[in-house]
Amino acid sequence: MTSDLTTHSAMLNLLRLTSPSLPIGAFAYSQGLEFACDQEWITDEQSALNWISGLMRNTQTYLEIPILMRLYNAWQSNEFEKVEYWSKYLLASREARELRDEDHYIGKALSKLLLDLEVPQAHDIINTPYITYATAFSLAAYHWQVSESDCCTGYVWAWCENQVNAAIKLIPLGQTAGQRMLTSLINQIPDLVQTGMQLDDDEIGSTAVGLGISSANHETQYSRLFRS
Repeated sequence: MTSDLTTHSAMLNLLRLTSPSLPIGAFAYSQGLEFACDQEWITDEQSALNWISGLMRNTQTYLEIPILMRLYNAWQSNEFEKVEYWSKYLLASREARELRDEDHYIGKALSKLLLDLEVPQAHDIINTPYITYATAFSLAAYHWQVSESDCCTGYVWAWCENQVNAAIKLIPLGQTAGQRMLTSLINQIPDLVQTGMQLDDDEIGSTAVGLGISSANHETQYSRLFRS
């Protein structure tokens, strides 16, 4: 019974961690999607799905997931130098300033929330210059006893949902179209998470030229709804 309660508690905490209502400001960012829509690279449901799916297969699978897993393991083994190393690696991999800023600001907001929720290790990262969203997310998952694979799955799901919600507002699309896109993305997530978790250190890294161009141009876009 105790084991079942622990599992259920971990799942509920993962749902909380990935909820759009989590007060960390993730809804304010589109990760270059707004510029892509402004330039009409993305104009409808299919082109939006292609953009989001492509980024998920590339950046989430080959950068975010393996680093998130290593951060989780570093918290688990109490190796703070590895937390610092992989956090800096992730920030250095960002293609544009606003992507680095987003990662840092959301990570700081989540670590502040974790402090308020009495997660003790949050003290170690909240004021560091290298904190990222993945740094704080992995800490929360470890602290709440979310499994490594569930942590990675939830992280990718939260990213997908935020991207789809941004596309719904920007194109615009209806809610049903958004659900169709999420269905397609959900079907891809398990295999991509498994692939990302099996990568060696020298296999980590991604190239997303379109994301870099759109995000860099979004920094000076005249009119916009999103911060990034």
